[in-house]
Amino acid sequence: MKTKKKIILIGAGGHGVSCSEVIEKENKYEIYGFIDKKKSKSVTKHKLIGSDKDLIEIKKKVNNALITIGQIKDLFIRERTFKKLIKLKFNFPIIISPLAYVSKNSSIGEGTIIMHGAIINANVKIGKNCIINTGSIIEHDVIVEDNCHISTGCIINGGVIIGSNCFIGSGSVIKQSTKIGKSSFINAKKFVDQNLKNYSKIL
Repeated sequence: MKTKKKIILIGAGGHGVSCSEVIEKENKYEIYGFIDKKKSKSVTKHKLIGSDKDLIEIKKKVNNALITIGQIKDLFIRERTFKKLIKLKFNFPIIISPLAYVSKNSSIGEGTIIMHGAIINANVKIGKNCIINTGSIIEHDVIVEDNCHISTGCIINGGVIIGSNCFIGSGSVIKQSTKIGKSSFINAKKFVDQNLKNYSKIL
């Protein structure tokens, strides 16, 4: 039997636990443990092995990392963490749930996770370090730039462009061909049918 490569998960909250289950289902990597600033966090069967200050030592044992921070309160925390890990020369696997559908004509950037039940249709381009969360639909010709979180049950219709560092809340629908400016926040269950400037908020 081929030995699985080890991976660490950065962020031990609820989203981190969900990501760990996707990784286990995909069955390509062995979870070495979680990294989190709050040592009191409890993370199922996978241990909390340290905080950011331990990453240099952990890198000697593990080359792969996935950022499992959901970023709801801070649109830039995933980007900052990603840059830190790049400096430490971690690898960033693409994680795709076997329960998701990803078109062979789409492209997914490094460090992105496609979670259970998500659908990625033809000619989609998803950037680096993104979350395409449970049950979301990304329709044809959509572009999602780096460090975005497309939350549970979102519908991103054809030809939409979502700039970097955006958060799209659960159950939101983006009308076809709409452009969402970078670093925008869209709350849950919103319908967006007009272009948004950078740093927009739909609450």
